[in-house]
Amino acid sequence: MQIIIVGCGKVGRALVGQLSGEDNNVTVVDMNPDVVKGVSTFYDVMGVTGNGTSYTTLMEADIEHADILIAVTHSDEVNLLCCVVAKRAGNCHTIARVRNPIYSAERGFLRKELGLSMIINPEFAAAMEIARLLRFPSAIEIDSFSRGRIEMLRFKVREDSLLIGYALKDLSQKLSVDVLVCAVERSGNVLIPDGDFVVRGGDVLSVIAIPGNASAFFKKIGIRTNQVKNTLIIGGGEITYYLSQLLLSTGIKVKIVEKNRERCEELSELLPKATIICGDGSDQELLNEEHLEQMDSLVASTDIDEENIILSLYAKDKVRSKVVTKLNHLDFNDVIHSLNLDSLVYPKNITAEYILQYVRAMGNSMGSNVETLYKLMDGRVEALEFLIRPLSNMTGIRLQDMKLKKNLLVAGIGRKGKLIIPGGQDEFMPGDSVIVVTTNTGFRDIHDILAE
Repeated sequence: MQIIIVGCGKVGRALVGQLSGEDNNVTVVDMNPDVVKGVSTFYDVMGVTGNGTSYTTLMEADIEHADILIAVTHSDEVNLLCCVVAKRAGNCHTIARVRNPIYSAERGFLRKELGLSMIINPEFAAAMEIARLLRFPSAIEIDSFSRGRIEMLRFKVREDSLLIGYALKDLSQKLSVDVLVCAVERSGNVLIPDGDFVVRGGDVLSVIAIPGNASAFFKKIGIRTNQVKNTLIIGGGEITYYLSQLLLSTGIKVKIVEKNRERCEELSELLPKATIICGDGSDQELLNEEHLEQMDSLVASTDIDEENIILSLYAKDKVRSKVVTKLNHLDFNDVIHSLNLDSLVYPKNITAEYILQYVRAMGNSMGSNVETLYKLMDGRVEALEFLIRPLSNMTGIRLQDMKLKKNLLVAGIGRKGKLIIPGGQDEFMPGDSVIVVTTNTGFRDIHDILAE
């Protein structure tokens, strides 16, 4: 597939890394020649220096033969104009990153009238992710499938857990709950387990279930599942604005600490039900004055990753339920994970996942479609949801008769709003949502699960 990416910032680079590794021909466009040279050399892609809104620049990037243009510059207006020009010049699919809250309520109008394929707001997507975590604080990470009817939850097994010593095939019977463990992290390694896998303390498990069964599962193993009642958010950026709206609408009390007085005044007008404190969130004395130890949760959402990490480490043993750390810039994954922080949220990665999902869906056959895509465990595992269409030739075949690739698990079948934990006798039917978890990457179609 021919793909043009305009803008080589954090999200642009993340997209180049993902898409160039999946048999796509990628061209990057940026105003800064040094940035273009660095990205094109590191990822071995084509590079064009220029303004992405310029017809001449887009022609140089071969817009006439492009399948899709993705505009992720720092300016919403530039991104929208890039897509309009690209649509007229090359009639390709277009995706724009649009971050300003002013445009949030107008996304549908803009997409329709400007002919965009997709509009993505990284800050809103990150806020949705954080809100899910605060509603289910026991989980490190939560991913949704089948329009929220099925969830995958990642959590760490405590050293005193009831799960220790049990084989996975015995868990459902022992706990009388329909859940499936579909991935395991142990000592830095990632495994797609079989039924004989035995759980140990310190394992990080990813389980798939419907929301009600997930709650029952966590309660039976002695883990608190109730949503937090209040949260302290450090930093008053756009993520904080969107997150506060989401939390306040569900009855969670919100307190925000922001340095900039002008921004505090804006937030006071935008969020009259939230408590806004003008001060330095990294000031230990201020945190004590605001009774950090009485808070259910803390979200470190400043613009400085290092400050977010320090805040989270300080708050980890003080707040009651949950600490969420937003990271934008740092890529030292091994170091960050060794700090044993609670939950990490990377807006650039969330954005890249949404766009990657759309790009993969463009390459589908008539038989299935990528509905959802998540990169898990630093990109070492993919969880995908495929919609089985009526024309698919994968229907009517029992799973035990399919020759599946190694390191792959058909983790769930969503059918008429219900989750089926599949066994060998189960078959795919038209309209099913099929959830696949694998350490293989690049799947675009349900047929990709089959061994050659």
